[in-house]
Amino acid sequence: MAHSRGRRNPADGRAPVRRAAATVGVIFLIIGVLGFIPGITSNFDDLYFAGHESDAKLFGLFQVSVLHNIVHLLFGVAGLALSRTVSGARTYLIGGGAIYLVLWLYGLVVDQSSGANFIPLNAADNWLHLFLGVGMIALGLLTTRDANRR
Repeated sequence: MAHSRGRRNPADGRAPVRRAAATVGVIFLIIGVLGFIPGITSNFDDLYFAGHESDAKLFGLFQVSVLHNIVHLLFGVAGLALSRTVSGARTYLIGGGAIYLVLWLYGLVVDQSSGANFIPLNAADNWLHLFLGVGMIALGLLTTRDANRR
């Protein structure tokens, strides 16, 4: 018998939402670590703790700083910790997605050359944050939709 999206997968015993949250968490951990590796992060000598002056770019595209990388690492740790339960995993995906949508909106309105751009953010980051926000919320909802009907 096939399992529904809200039920555990007999192959690994974990609900899909838990697997999704853990996967997203691992991706954030990897991205956080990569942000500290010269070569993967271009202009590594220009990596500052925070602020728009940080000219370091992950994959030569996404503006990063030490603070930005730490936020990715913390999101990764949170994803792994909250993936231990279905409700925690769902909260992580939907709540984290909402945070990324707020960050996307912030990136749209902040002057990228001002001190208010402390994370820092550029246009590539803004598009990525929109994708992450929508994607994480969709994962949180779609991987638990059958469970919510009960």
